[in-house]
Amino acid sequence: MFSNDPQTPHRVLCYFLDPKIQSELGYVQFPQRFRGINKSDIYAYENKQLFEIHPRGMDGVLGPHYEGTGCFFSRRVFFGAPSKFLPPENPQLGPNNVVDKPIQSPKVLELAHHVAACNYEKNSNWGSKIGVRYGSLVEDYFTGYRLQCEGWKTIFCNPDKPAFYGDSPITLIDVLNQTKRWVIGLLEVCLSKYSPITFGIKSMGPLMGLAYCQYAFWPIWSIPITTYAFLPQLALLNGLTIFPKVSEPWFLLYVFVFLGAYGEDLLDFYSIGVTFQKWWSDQRMWLINGLSSFLFGATEFFSKSFGIATLGFNVTSKVLDEDQSKRQGSMEFGIPSPLFVPLTTAAIVNLAAFAWGHVEVFRGRNGLEGLLMQMFIAGFGIVNCIPIYEGIIRSDKGKIPTKITLVSTFLAFALYAAAYVTLRN
Repeated sequence: MFSNDPQTPHRVLCYFLDPKIQSELGYVQFPQRFRGINKSDIYAYENKQLFEIHPRGMDGVLGPHYEGTGCFFSRRVFFGAPSKFLPPENPQLGPNNVVDKPIQSPKVLELAHHVAACNYEKNSNWGSKIGVRYGSLVEDYFTGYRLQCEGWKTIFCNPDKPAFYGDSPITLIDVLNQTKRWVIGLLEVCLSKYSPITFGIKSMGPLMGLAYCQYAFWPIWSIPITTYAFLPQLALLNGLTIFPKVSEPWFLLYVFVFLGAYGEDLLDFYSIGVTFQKWWSDQRMWLINGLSSFLFGATEFFSKSFGIATLGFNVTSKVLDEDQSKRQGSMEFGIPSPLFVPLTTAAIVNLAAFAWGHVEVFRGRNGLEGLLMQMFIAGFGIVNCIPIYEGIIRSDKGKIPTKITLVSTFLAFALYAAAYVTLRN
């Protein structure tokens, strides 16, 4: 990240020097903005829900979560709750210490080297009771959450001119790996003694507790997303209807839920001036993450919990090479990652189910009235999977590797065969 507006510190001081809020103000958070985003933001890396829409809502209660960058802290916030001060082991590192020696003096340089080496953290309260809180891969989320649980209030500042800019990932695998790391870190908080659903609601109240819960329970979304990506389609391939017919009253409930959820999400994006193209990319990436990052992140976390695997920290690459710069606007796959397997499998199953549904209707075995909902879900899946189909047929370095396509095709047939045997029995 880098500064984009030299007036930003002045704007922040207007909050920190306000006597009405000064004693309880922990930090001022600016939304993350990124360079290198095309007009459709194909990877939805602007994360408008996470970085702008949700913080606006939280700003009306105790304030936004800490986003990891673009944030100004009060030094006092790292030393306990507003009403309770935990003095540092080294008084020279305290929030009220004033350095009265030149910056080049030996004592100041010695202290600077001591802090830079991080030795001051050893056998101290830093990381547990004060300072940046450790114990999770999402240390930013965990730190802001713990600070607000202590009683600190925060402010969301979103000026017209972006205060900061950063670089965005340029391949799909980078985005998925980063989201997977977030998921693992969120589960570490969610299933600890500091879980937002218990500790958070008790400390901050139900509104802020639930606001943090909706992040902490991201991995759970992999269950309904995976279910809707495969179950209706496999039933359709086997000629089984599982949804109400168009003429039945329950059909209207499904229509209401779908239109209500997507309509509300679209209005949220329009309220902050985001185009339809970027909203579509965001909801598509939500489904892609549900089938990959959420699913693999949860699996990796629970495997590690049972001693089967260890966590890995994948650094996100944000370097754009010459070939990739020519292909901007298309999803970059390139490597045979297991994260691509469920995406490609879902694309194949949805396409096959949509085509077979038309065959069933034309043959008259099942009327369109009974299959409409399942055909709509399969069709909706196809529209969301267009970048996957493009990745399969492409011939450049950014294509989905042939190995992934073959494995996914085999899994699609295996799922169909398993569903066939199950339904016939």
